[in-house]
Parts: sequence; structure tokens; C-alpha cells
Amino acid sequence: MNRRITFRKADYERDVSLVYRWMQEEHVIPFWHLNMPFSQFEKHFHQAITDPHQTLYIGCIDGVPMSYWESYWVKGDIIEHHYDNAPYDQGVHLLIGEKSFLGKGLALPLLQAMVRLQFETPETEKVIAEPDIRNQKMIHVFEKCGFRPVKPVNLPDKTGLLMFCERKRFLEKEKRHELTEQTK
Repeated sequence: MNRRITFRKADYERDVSLVYRWMQEEHVIPFWHLNMPFSQFEKHFHQAITDPHQTLYIGCIDGVPMSYWESYWVKGDIIEHHYDNAPYDQGVHLLIGEKSFLGKGLALPLLQAMVRLQFETPETEKVIAEPDIRNQKMIHVFEKCGFRPVKPVNLPDKTGLLMFCERKRFLEKEKRHELTEQTK
């Protein structure tokens, strides 16, 4: 991919309307369930952005905001009760909000970039995800990134598929991909 991926921390004032608009998209509603009145979403987003156990990001391609990310610590999240976790396990939630970026093969390089960012915390040995079990496209993207399915988990808003991405497996997969790209 010859495009530049960047992430910037979400800012309440700057991003609340943008993320709200993305939450109203047909491809987002079934998986995020945040298609609510703006005044209600404002409260939700403010709570999320000030939650110390997670960091919200806006993902950009060549400087254009196009995706929303939640990078969170498993400790303190509802998912912590669903597996034997370590103190520095992290989790990830994501969506591509701009329709013009859908179907272009960007989800995998974006996810790889975010997981690489999460593994910059030296103590983090595992990144987890729990995509909606019905979201086969995203489950496939997670698998291509190095995540492996573990088990279905019942969460308040969905049945998710708990998936693990261990640091070693991710780095080996990334190295193999780089070698493949060099031989093309």
C-alpha cells in the first residue's frame, strides 16, 4: 500500500460530530448500536474519551480522517471476565466510517498499524478483539492480521468472537509479509 496511515488521539470538540456521523452509517449501525440522538451520543462520547482505561483514535489515510479506533486495557473492561488475562493485555475496536474508503483493502493495513502501535508498550504480549460473531468480513481481517479465534463470548450488546493476537505471532507474520513484498 502506497498510502500513509496515521492515527491521532481523538479530541472531543473536534471529533464528536464526525464520529457521530460515522455511527449513523448503514454499515456501522448493526455492529456499534450507537445510532441515537446527538445529545445522547455526546454524553456517550464524552464518557468514552475521558475513560482512563482506553484511548480513542481517528485513523487517517494520507491525512484524511476515515476511521475510528478504541485501544483499551483489558483490565477494567467487561471482557476481562471472559478469559485468563495478563495485566498489560490490550484490546481494539474499530470502524471505517467514510464510505469512500470501504472495499479498498484498507482494513488490514490499518489494523496492522494499530496493533503495531499497541505492541509498542513493551509489557503487552497480547492484543485481543471481540468482533460481532456475524461480522465475517472483520473476523477474516483479524485472522489475516495474526489474530486467532478463541471462543464466542456473550457481551451486553452482542455475541462476540474472542480473538487473540500474540506479539510473537504478529511480528513473525509481519516479517513474512515484508519478505513476500520484497520478492514481488
